Amino acid sequence: MTNSAYVAVDWGTSSFRLWLIGSNGSILAERRSGEGMTSAAKTGFSTVLSGHLAAVEAPASLPVIICGMAGAKQGWFEAGYIDVPASLASILTGAVSVPGESRDIRILPGLAQRDAARPDVMRGEETQLLGALGRASVGAQAVCMPGTHSKWVHVNDGKVTGFSTFMTGELFDAISKHTILSHAVAGAEEQPADAAAFEAAVSAAFAQPALASNLLFAARSGQLLHGISAAAAQARLSGTLIGLEIAGALQDAANSNITLVASGRLQGLYEQAFRTLSLDFTAIDADAAVRRGLSAAAEAIWPN
Repeated sequence: MTNSAYVAVDWGTSSFRLWLIGSNGSILAERRSGEGMTSAAKTGFSTVLSGHLAAVEAPASLPVIICGMAGAKQGWFEAGYIDVPASLASILTGAVSVPGESRDIRILPGLAQRDAARPDVMRGEETQLLGALGRASVGAQAVCMPGTHSKWVHVNDGKVTGFSTFMTGELFDAISKHTILSHAVAGAEEQPADAAAFEAAVSAAFAQPALASNLLFAARSGQLLHGISAAAAQARLSGTLIGLEIAGALQDAANSNITLVASGRLQGLYEQAFRTLSLDFTAIDADAAVRRGLSAAAEAIWPN
């Protein structure tokens, strides 16, 4: 397309998202697939990307900016990490070029927290963070980015001072499929969601996080003894894990403003949890945030 400026790609572990961006910043075309790092490592990253670029008719000279797991050690080409504390603006200058390609392809770095007591890493979320807050955000903020591995990031006047990863989504999947609770939640998707059970579980886990494993089992015992539905059991499981996450995340940021960067079902669940706990927050769409972050990087690398 003649008025295209660059291609932006968010390449996760299990998902691939591509946007063809116009010279005025508009989205000219979009592609989504399940060809994340795990799949692309077998097919070939260059092959996967080339197929999507051809589908949106991207000119051969058009540059590509990528964030996420394509830059991991097991990905396409390692982009490394920027150590925190670090300014959000530093993400823009850390992109690496993918060698051996006919077009200019850059991959953004992740962030690393090298504290021996609390080591942590992120890839992709740093670009969402940049897009959600901008490079010159003001004041102290706690940014929540839910997912398979939820991230809570502490930002002060545009500088990332630290962050924590919570395996909430992965734990929910593992517990609901591979423990005794799998019997309790069987058929939950066919029933209406139980908001009251979810909110009660969030409150209980937030108030007494040390009892988390006991609270989880109540999804099973509540069904056996009191006949709670599969939907209620699933809501208890989800609410307990999210309440536990929030309790841990806010230990170091109790007085910070919360920015929720999410979309879809997860956005709704976390908004419900924050309201249940009377926590003030601002919600930002995750897709829009990552596009803005990628655009900021592209404009810094290839200024018009």
